[in-house]
Amino acid sequence: MRPEPVGLIAGSGELPMLVARGARAAGRPVVCVALRDSFDPRLPALCDHFHEVGMVQIGRWIRLLRRGGVRQAVMVGGVRKTRMHDPLRLFRQIPDLRAAWLWYRRLRHDRRNHAVLAALADELASCGVPLMDSTTFIQDHLASDGVMGAVQPGTDARGDVAFGWPLLRQLVELDVGQSMAVRDRDVIAVEAIEGTDAMIERAGSLCRAKGWTLLKTAKAAHDRRADVPTIGVATIERVAAAGCRCIALGTGQVILVDRPAVIAAADRLGVAVWGL
Repeated sequence: MRPEPVGLIAGSGELPMLVARGARAAGRPVVCVALRDSFDPRLPALCDHFHEVGMVQIGRWIRLLRRGGVRQAVMVGGVRKTRMHDPLRLFRQIPDLRAAWLWYRRLRHDRRNHAVLAALADELASCGVPLMDSTTFIQDHLASDGVMGAVQPGTDARGDVAFGWPLLRQLVELDVGQSMAVRDRDVIAVEAIEGTDAMIERAGSLCRAKGWTLLKTAKAAHDRRADVPTIGVATIERVAAAGCRCIALGTGQVILVDRPAVIAAADRLGVAVWGL
């Protein structure tokens, strides 16, 4: 029997490529619809069928996936949230009728991450293409319990985590952000719309002394069909340059995009990576 294809709705970054490789390693053909001006140019070679689509052409996503025999899909990869608040977004990306109707019914008064995801997931499911847990094919890249590399967190970092972790757990439940920077038991920065990378740069500029700690996790009932928080090699390089010496991650809640490469970079740059 021919294996059932899996759909891949792909944004930017390495994550869609990890998912494509994982799905094919599991024997599943990959039918990809990739967001225009976002996807990595290496992605098409990892897919059995590849289509470039607009960010707000949801009807076209569905038609292409169903035409490829897809009955389940994974949605991963970055979409800059600032694009959703761009006042010219409707001119930069022309929505199709399905997207326009979805916006009118569900999203015109609430464009928070979880509201957008729930609306998209419901629309896809109603058309016969439900979303899967986005970590299904990349379980070996999730944060695990304990120190994941050779660098151990110091006493100061452990104190910062003990102080900051309960605060971050409250913030993620309020949908404020998924990351926080702490030093000497003082909150330096909290992630908001700018994303983790910009928050790291801001924390580095605010905290001239080295040795601060980055905390990152997701809410307890986080919808894993999309938007699972991630770190990558670039994250490690960015935090090291900004003076961070420890990253604390929620166990099973954060993806290390290419985990072996992330751990190797952390060891090389002297950054502890610690799963909680």
